[in-house]
Amino acid sequence: MLVTGGDGYIGSQCVLALLESDYRVTVLDNRGTGHEEIPASITQDTYRGDYLGSVEGDLLDPKDIDAVMDDCQFEAVVHFAALSQVAESMQYPGIYYRNNVVGTLNLLDAMREHDIDKIVFSSTAATYGEPEYTPIDERHPQHPINPYGRSKLMVERIMDDYGAAYGLRSVRLRYFNVAGADSGCRVGEWHEPETHLIPNILKSTFEGGKRFQLFGDDYGTRDGTCVRDYVNVEDLADAHVLALEYLLNGGKTDCFNLGTGEGSTVREVFAMCEKVTGKEIPLDVRPRRPGDPATLVADGAKARKVLGWTPKRTLEDSIRTAYGWEMKRRSMRD
Repeated sequence: MLVTGGDGYIGSQCVLALLESDYRVTVLDNRGTGHEEIPASITQDTYRGDYLGSVEGDLLDPKDIDAVMDDCQFEAVVHFAALSQVAESMQYPGIYYRNNVVGTLNLLDAMREHDIDKIVFSSTAATYGEPEYTPIDERHPQHPINPYGRSKLMVERIMDDYGAAYGLRSVRLRYFNVAGADSGCRVGEWHEPETHLIPNILKSTFEGGKRFQLFGDDYGTRDGTCVRDYVNVEDLADAHVLALEYLLNGGKTDCFNLGTGEGSTVREVFAMCEKVTGKEIPLDVRPRRPGDPATLVADGAKARKVLGWTPKRTLEDSIRTAYGWEMKRRSMRD
């Protein structure tokens, strides 16, 4: 299997899951947001599958894609390579459309040339935009409100057209909030700068002095703060393996939401971080931010029914593994 973006946060976790499921895996990554240390971490373990290594290359350069595909006949592609910061996409939309859309077009064209007709695509709940109802199922209208979400929706539409014209079969996995790290502490979240809530909370327990701002405590939720659906990254990787097997067994093009179906409030996330770390985390309450929905929760019934996927890990599991990963990163740096 070819995994694009396999040196990044979610991609590297999926590489581990594929190897543990007895697949042969090659990674293609431009190391823009992935890390060259990840391949070494993966090769230190023993797996049922065969890790063929990580090739540095860019989807914006068709020659890089052809080079890796010429070296090995791949049965399918698992596609993570993308830029994924919402705020950055608002500031630099051209970079996002070029990287996420044009890069994927280059990948799909190379797949055609090399007779690869199956792809698992890392999409996002950001394709839905502002929720019209919750929990959000796959029939929810898709009206993304930022270039990141629009770029992912464009790719979904392109895959529809390539399916109609060329027989491409694809599974689009729409993530909600991804959290946690590998329970074996081999890979984990590693963004510079870090924008996600949980790793930033955990970082503050090491650095000290940082007070977090909670935007809005007057929502119509159980404690007045926003509810988000945090899905564990190992559970997410398991879903990619199941989606791949679904395609290999003749499954048709489809889309699936990946979330727990429950959701946690911001205050609950802070409380769990304090429990796991044993440290008090300073918090200031601020007024609501415009555009923050009260609740974003997935309806994951379709993934359970069709793929047989059920998330197994809790919010505490995610925070505990993320904390272990952050401690490991700091010990490596010191």
